[in-house]
Amino acid sequence: MTRYECAVDPAAVVAVDTHVHVEKDHDGHLSLPGEVLDAAAKYFKAPTDRLTIDETAAYYRERKMAAVVFTVDATTKLGHAPNSTEEIVEGAARNNDVLIPFGSVDPHAADAVDRARRQVEELGVRGFKFHPSLQDFDPSDERYFPLYAAIEEAGLPAIFHTGQTGIGARMPGGFGIKLGLSNPMLLDAVAATFPGLDIIMAHPSVPWQDEAISVATHKGNVYIDLSGWSPKYFPPALVKQANSVLQDKVLFGSDFPLLTPERWMRDFEGLDLKDEVRPKIVKDNAVRVLGLGSGAAGGEPRA
Repeated sequence: MTRYECAVDPAAVVAVDTHVHVEKDHDGHLSLPGEVLDAAAKYFKAPTDRLTIDETAAYYRERKMAAVVFTVDATTKLGHAPNSTEEIVEGAARNNDVLIPFGSVDPHAADAVDRARRQVEELGVRGFKFHPSLQDFDPSDERYFPLYAAIEEAGLPAIFHTGQTGIGARMPGGFGIKLGLSNPMLLDAVAATFPGLDIIMAHPSVPWQDEAISVATHKGNVYIDLSGWSPKYFPPALVKQANSVLQDKVLFGSDFPLLTPERWMRDFEGLDLKDEVRPKIVKDNAVRVLGLGSGAAGGEPRA
């Protein structure tokens, strides 16, 4: 079994993309049901040519970027097995100069805590990814607190999807996906209960942007990644706060392959931001939150 060891040199990359999905494994298995991925690609006007982990690494290496890569285990809700986290970790280990693997466990699984600990101890994942709407769970429910405690104990961050989602968009009933489970205010209780757990709220949290700003401003362990939306569509309140009180707490993320880092960066240039804020968002904040060190290869998880 391969265990990941990070070799990302922050000085060697121009950016760290904190939100990248691996949608296909080497056997062609898809991370979500095909009709769901196709609907999301149509919603985002994205290509349906899905990359494997090694293809993703080559894509980011060519652009001199590092990338956080993951799948989402929503087996209970969808009845569909996710891509293998083990395969993602193996691929990231082969490409550890540019890829940073996050783990994923189904919160409904009876052995979710054991699975998370195994992914940390045996696989060396550098964080975890949750999607409350897709996985159909209320993140503020205390039944999931032992899972958060295990991640906090490991000194790793957790990304939680927040706000609107393109998954299930325009499908009948939204494929049964409930948007309310991704209200960022549900994460306030998690952040308060687990102050040692760094929480990254994924995406501009439309229609709850003010709630996300409030939580990130109040809780020192909460961050926002800016993935899933072209920066030209960012809510004005988010841009204003990213340029001031949240300048150390917002992170570049693309949501690749649904949104490319090229488009994100191009549109990011059009935002009215201070010159000193831009490098924080594009790379420096992620380097700190992910424990990548400063200017040296490797780095240890935050303890």
